[in-house]
Amino acid sequence: MRILVQKFGGTSLSSPQAREHVISHIKRELDENYKLVVVVSAMGRRGEPYATDTLLEWIVQNGDALPDREKDLLLCCGEIISATTLCSLLEREGISSTVLTGAQAGFETDGHHGNARILDVRPARIIEEFNNHNVVIVTGFQGQTISGDFTTLGRGGSDTSATALGAALHAEMVDIYTDVNGVLTADPRIVEDAKPLAIVSYAEICNMAYQGAKVIHPRAVEIAMQAQIPVRIRSTFSENEGTLVTHPEGFNDVQSGVVDRFVTGIAYVSNVTQITVDCSDGPSNLQLKVFKSMAENSISVDFINITPTGAVYTVFDHESERALCVLQEMGLRPKSLSGCAKVAVIGGGINGVPGIMARIVESLTEQNIQILQSADSNTTIWVLVKKEDMVQSLRSLHTEFELNR
Repeated sequence: MRILVQKFGGTSLSSPQAREHVISHIKRELDENYKLVVVVSAMGRRGEPYATDTLLEWIVQNGDALPDREKDLLLCCGEIISATTLCSLLEREGISSTVLTGAQAGFETDGHHGNARILDVRPARIIEEFNNHNVVIVTGFQGQTISGDFTTLGRGGSDTSATALGAALHAEMVDIYTDVNGVLTADPRIVEDAKPLAIVSYAEICNMAYQGAKVIHPRAVEIAMQAQIPVRIRSTFSENEGTLVTHPEGFNDVQSGVVDRFVTGIAYVSNVTQITVDCSDGPSNLQLKVFKSMAENSISVDFINITPTGAVYTVFDHESERALCVLQEMGLRPKSLSGCAKVAVIGGGINGVPGIMARIVESLTEQNIQILQSADSNTTIWVLVKKEDMVQSLRSLHTEFELNR
């Protein structure tokens, strides 16, 4: 049995015209003799009737006191509406299909309502349904606890549902359909000459997702990478095959010369605050106390540099005031710089290549852009800049590494 998983996001299902494109993608793969698992998100975006954000606003307008367990019950309705709508349209076309909720599809999760983690996927019901149907539609973003409560998987949860099913079913491929034609070298709203990428590695796309590129959720990529299931990121509104996400070993099968690139793309996260803490006069474990205090107050920290005399890190702007208050209550005098942006240079070819950091510094210095902080990993180099310098930083680095070619 050849199995393909297709995931369609909210914009792919938001209008009759968009849904016709979805049906055409399903028909094409059925003609290739695939059995299809079609994972769907809630239809539309904020303000549209069945979108997840619209349901959340409904709660606010009606008491704003719904417990997390019951909130998950409501949020599951969006995907159920999408799935049953698509089923009706497919049946009209003579395509035999059926709908399964996340629980019926075999998703067992922990009890962390609103951001549950998948504990296991048992897809026996899906395989059974393939005896009678060519298409099994599964509601993304949701699962069930061992005690039978509905849960949701958090933002990007439908992507995670799709790759988890791909892994559990040993699918040939997982296709993630969205409103953009694959992965680009940078955000095209900022970098006008950003180019589409034919292929990227799991590590590269995961880093791009963590650094602000919203084409796929990083949790979904990690599952696909562990199972070695290839993923394609495609546009619902095009027949183009989009961007293939796979191991670097598969690059030569797609496009010659791709392996030789050092840098794959540029991404960013804006609206962050840099916090500097001087620990030179405190106890030797003061850095530990600083980060434990952030964790105890559920404040997410990033871009961490620790020295013998202090610590520098970032938090999101909306959490900065609370973070500073926590530090001040510890008797510290932190310094802060709000309105910063984290710019990431990402590429599987960075590791072990001399001169990449020098080119970043030279490119930004030529634009009179101050680097406030830097860090690196095997596949990513990050620099912190002032938010007003972010756009020029992205454009300058995109040109420096010839990503526009």
